[in-house]
Order: sequence, then structure tokens, then C-alpha cells
Amino acid sequence: MEIKRFLEKLSSATPTPGGGSVSALAGALSASLVAMVAGLSPSHKRMKEIKRKALVIQNRLLKAIDEDARSFDGVMRAFRLPKNTERERLARTEAIQEAYRKATGIPQLVTLQSIRLLEYSYALILKGNPNAISDAGMAAFLADTALKGGLLNIGINLVPIRDQAFRKNMRLLAGKSEKRRKQLLEGIHKALGRALTI
Repeated sequence: MEIKRFLEKLSSATPTPGGGSVSALAGALSASLVAMVAGLSPSHKRMKEIKRKALVIQNRLLKAIDEDARSFDGVMRAFRLPKNTERERLARTEAIQEAYRKATGIPQLVTLQSIRLLEYSYALILKGNPNAISDAGMAAFLADTALKGGLLNIGINLVPIRDQAFRKNMRLLAGKSEKRRKQLLEGIHKALGRALTI
């Protein structure tokens, strides 16, 4: 979808696309900047590998923009199922639960890929082209936005889920992701502070 059309749909009074799609977009933008800075950096094996992996993530998160919207559309379809009989009500309830479980899938992907982008951004801030350090910093902040958005969307989709084992696994993922995020951001801010007068 063209950016202008995406922004028009995003600002309309419809539930999709929403925050989940925007999180994926932020991650794709981060990956693009990571690839750019790696390409502008000294041509050695590590930088080539970062660029290659960033482009893979960029492509995956680009697809995730639409996939996130479709997964929430699945939740809305489940709510529209008939509920006239006890059997229909039970089937509808299970369909809603399954749709919410599936709706955590793309935010999980965005969260995990964003951690990798934060790691790549940090490496580029430290070892990449110093003339592109602001671009590497921007890549880090976009990755952080995507990561936080992924965690928010996991959280909101967990609220109605009754499966306690599933909820526990998602909370563990969120906790580990948040811990790693804080570690990386501390290093990123210190590195940027040393290099730039901000």
C-alpha cells in the first residue's frame, strides 16, 4: 500500500489498520536504516551480514503490516458469529479465544525482530560509519518504538484470553524482551551521548 493511502486508512474511523500495523511499519523503517548504515560502513564481513539480515527483517515486517490488520479482522469476524443456541454460543466463545491467540502472533514477531534491530543499531553506532551515526540512532529509536508497540499489542490481546498457560508464556516473553530492551537502550544512549552533543 502506498504511504499516503496507508495514512488515510490509518486515520479513518475503522479498527484496522491500527497500532499493530504501525509497530510493524516502524520496525520495517528501522530495518531499512540499518541496511543503509551498514552499506555505508566499512565493507567487512560483519557489516555485510548486518545489511543482509536487516533486509530479511525489513521484508518480513513489511508483510506483517497487512498481516496484523488481517489477524484483528479475524477477531471481529469471530464476534459476529451467531449466538442463538448454547452450541453456537460455545463455538463463538472458542472462536473468539482462538482469534485472540492468533492475534498475538504478529506482535510477537515484531517484538522479537525489533530486539534484533536494536542489537544491529547498537553495533552500527559503535562500529559503523561515524558520519551516519544519527541514522543508526534513528534506527534504534524506531526499533524501540516497534518493540514497545509489539508488547502493547500482546498485552491488549491477552486481556480476554482465558488460557493461563498461554498467558504465562506471553508474559515471560514480554518480560525477557523488556529486560533486553533496557540493556540495549542503556548502551545506545551512552554511545550516542559520547559521540554527539545531545
